[in-house]
Amino acid sequence: MIAYTLFSGSSGNCIYIKNGRDEILVDAGKSAGAIEKSLTSLGTTLKNIDAIFITHEHSDHTSGLEIISKKYHIPVHISTPSYARIAYQGSYVSQCAKEHAPHYEVSVGSLTISSFEIPHDSAQNLGFVIKSEDDTLGIATDIGHVTDEIKARLCGCKSAIIESNHDKFMLVAGKYPEFLKHRILSDRGHLANEDSAELCLHLAKNGTSSITLAHLSRENNSPMIAHQVARAHLDKNDFCEVALNVAMPDDIVKVR
Repeated sequence: MIAYTLFSGSSGNCIYIKNGRDEILVDAGKSAGAIEKSLTSLGTTLKNIDAIFITHEHSDHTSGLEIISKKYHIPVHISTPSYARIAYQGSYVSQCAKEHAPHYEVSVGSLTISSFEIPHDSAQNLGFVIKSEDDTLGIATDIGHVTDEIKARLCGCKSAIIESNHDKFMLVAGKYPEFLKHRILSDRGHLANEDSAELCLHLAKNGTSSITLAHLSRENNSPMIAHQVARAHLDKNDFCEVALNVAMPDDIVKVR
């Protein structure tokens, strides 16, 4: 299995996963043209995508869906609460949508995708565990707080993409209005670097060998800070061998 983050952050999110001939996306939070351009640089195209899996309905995860659905008719797997929030956007998504309960499992060729719940201020937010015959990738972003379910479902994944959204000091001292700061810091907001580092350590203790930090805030974080916090926490606990990457807002990053 190979995986890339195509886009990551509040300006848009999209992850590409390929195993043999089977290709999927997790989220489509950029325009169809931008996603197609990124896929083309990897030697593929939206025509080859077998399915799209949506974490939640916020626009930075769904903004490209209507045009993609219109042009390519790709099945869109989405929870029923999230779909109810975007159904008004257009008829093409409705033709492609495959609604699910929060916990579901779908096979796409050689890949098996199973969902789990993540607390966030959306109608529904899901993480995914994606399995091939001999590989496992866990995805968890937009995390208000780390729950036992998140830890349990990511446990044992060979690689993982997890949120490291903000530096708390930068956020509190920054220019965001107070209501937005409270939203981000709430238990249904986003995950701070220190909390992400703790989750990284939990994953490392349970066999994860490659971690990609994702959904970084442009205003309240930096790739260097997020990486330093997680790397230091892993290294002081003797997990120096765990590979640690940072997803970029508009640059392709190989996860594994």
